[in-house]
Amino acid sequence: MSLVRVHNFSVSLDGFGTGEGLSQEAPFGHAGERLHGWMFATRWWHDMAGRRGGTRGLDDTFARQFAPEIGVEIMGAGKFGPPGWHQDPEWKGWWGPNPPFHTPVFVLTHHPRPPIEMEGGTTFHFLDASPAEALETAREAAQGKDVRIGGGPTVVRDFLAARLIDHLHIVVTPILLGRGGRLWDGLEGLESDYEVESTSSPSGVTHVMLTRR
Repeated sequence: MSLVRVHNFSVSLDGFGTGEGLSQEAPFGHAGERLHGWMFATRWWHDMAGRRGGTRGLDDTFARQFAPEIGVEIMGAGKFGPPGWHQDPEWKGWWGPNPPFHTPVFVLTHHPRPPIEMEGGTTFHFLDASPAEALETAREAAQGKDVRIGGGPTVVRDFLAARLIDHLHIVVTPILLGRGGRLWDGLEGLESDYEVESTSSPSGVTHVMLTRR
């Protein structure tokens, strides 16, 4: 059976996966770009953005695991757009006409709408479903490939609580946010289900990999 994976998911030292005050002008709230500075510096990110340069070290190696063998992504409503996006029929996500997913994407929302087909193979589908129900639908669309859980923190936490994630890549960034969306609440003892490895990067972040036993 296909695996369920999380990649490049950044959290602060105090466990927040996004800041407070999300808006169209501030997709990560008061956290800004601080959670993801390690990723924005990589060659992988520069290549996706059509820019030259970027680092080629450890962070780049981890970042590039985002896409291989992924057949579909599941994301939460907060990743697809700012609060209230469902009231805007023209909203098609943050990523422009050619989003970086290039697969079907299932957006979990209490406000479903018809699918949106984008350039590059991405089609957004909108589901009001539990994690298990969404995963069943996504696996059918993935055609044997793996399913990526894209975030935000509430969605990743819900899939972890349901014990549906096989591989979890967390990037602990050396910042304190104090408020926002927390990842680990209600998951006490989760580590007993996983083999845990960690690797420190010269950039200051720590890559933590949890793989189901």
